[in-house]
Amino acid sequence: MLNLALSVLCSSLIFVVFKLFGTYKVQSLYAIVVNYFVACICGLLFYEGDVQLGNLTQTGWFYGTFALGVLFITIFNVMAKSSQVNGVAVTSVATKMSLAIPVVFALVVYKESLSFWQGIGILLALGAVYFASIKKKGLVIDPKMLLLPFLVFVGSGVIDTTIKYIQDEFLDESLYPIFSATVFGAAGTTGVIYLLINSRKVPLKLNLKNVVGGICLGIPNYFSIYFLLQALNNPNFNSASIFTINNVAVVMFTTLIGILLFKEKLLPKNWLGVGLAIISILLVALL
Repeated sequence: MLNLALSVLCSSLIFVVFKLFGTYKVQSLYAIVVNYFVACICGLLFYEGDVQLGNLTQTGWFYGTFALGVLFITIFNVMAKSSQVNGVAVTSVATKMSLAIPVVFALVVYKESLSFWQGIGILLALGAVYFASIKKKGLVIDPKMLLLPFLVFVGSGVIDTTIKYIQDEFLDESLYPIFSATVFGAAGTTGVIYLLINSRKVPLKLNLKNVVGGICLGIPNYFSIYFLLQALNNPNFNSASIFTINNVAVVMFTTLIGILLFKEKLLPKNWLGVGLAIISILLVALL
């Protein structure tokens, strides 16, 4: 449970850093590309083996992991576009509701079993994500723009599912750092290519603020994945439970951080979401 708690903490710190980007006028796209390379460096530093690209490409997980890194930054851009078109609440719900995909994958492919109360907890988790995320009068989605949140939902679910699959089929604990480094390195490389192509329209403007912001983002980003992999390696919990607890706890914790640090105001329905989140975590973790 400690690894899962640390993963939740690191994921929540990412939220804090993103929030501070606006305060300190950090350009998110540049900082995110820097963050991926910082996270990649963290993985290389913590890996105890020899890093040889030729050997890595011969492993069964390399190309899938590289593709996963490309998906990381692609889904981020789709999330950014969806936030602009449909709003942050819609995008947030789509992202966290995606926990349903790895849960179903675990139940169908790995034949994992859930108790009756754990099943109830997962259903409550979906309700918790919805109620904790919606603002004002609810979610308003332009029917013409349903594709964007749908892509966020599917993409986020595929990322979590792929991490679990690669971790289960190809990795032992000693390979977690180099696996994470490869994912983040691929994401960063894709980001650089995107920036170079986009520089034809918008000149590159990398400054110290963006670099510092990327460093502050990259460290918790690396450890959020590293500790999630460690949690998935825990024989006492199945992956369906881990993904449910992780996603719901992040929603709950970031909501509380918003109240305590950023003086955000919650609606009664948001408090309902927090309450459901607590109940769902207890049901999934303890029953």
